[in-house]
Amino acid sequence: IELKQSKWKKEGKPTKHLDKQYEKWWVLWCYRPEMRKAVSPLKRYIGSARLAKYRLFVWLPISIIPDSQVVAIARDDDTTFGVLHSKFHEIWSLKLGTSLEDRPRYTPKSTFETFPFPKGMEPNRPTSELEKNPKAQKIAEVAKRMNELRENWLNPAGSVKVVPEVIEGYPDRIVPADKAAEKILSKRTLTNLYNDPPTWLKNAHKELDDAVAEAYGWPINLTEDEILEKLFALNQQRAKSNK
Repeated sequence: IELKQSKWKKEGKPTKHLDKQYEKWWVLWCYRPEMRKAVSPLKRYIGSARLAKYRLFVWLPISIIPDSQVVAIARDDDTTFGVLHSKFHEIWSLKLGTSLEDRPRYTPKSTFETFPFPKGMEPNRPTSELEKNPKAQKIAEVAKRMNELRENWLNPAGSVKVVPEVIEGYPDRIVPADKAAEKILSKRTLTNLYNDPPTWLKNAHKELDDAVAEAYGWPINLTEDEILEKLFALNQQRAKSNK
């Protein structure tokens, strides 16, 4: 604050409101009550970096408050997680999103809100409906397994330990078991994993894509152009039916 005050004084700017601005520096500028209300009944929610090399989704506990560069999706079911992580949503988001240099940007209004989910699995469907849908449950099982495989790679057994969080209400922390593990884990990021995906990850995504294709009632060997064509047709069909 003092450095900024000095700079502003030299520039002839008033510093009174600057003191006010930083008086409670730890308080969020925008509390986002709509988002908090949406995630409050959940135990977790889906998060994705707005700007990233790969379109990846992860589970976040509701105690984590995302900043402006993290897209928060108020769903806690594995079906929605699986559909979003399928090649169908990835292709759609790459086509309708924007980019910065060589990194795709996830723009929810043009990518998430326009994406035609498989029938009966739309984001406004209650979880209880998905639990009665065999195709939705198949996606959920495959997505859950895929995420477990990724988590096992990120935090392999014996390399991490769980440390209780001192602040009540926050999740326990996962930390390296020792210095050797710390060195190994520093390279185990999702970006590094997807830079050179191992066979088990490719197989897990293939299984997920096949389950989502089945939910749409489409062949599993569609090209990217054919996927976009079908998704766009479905998007237009639903847009007309909602008028």
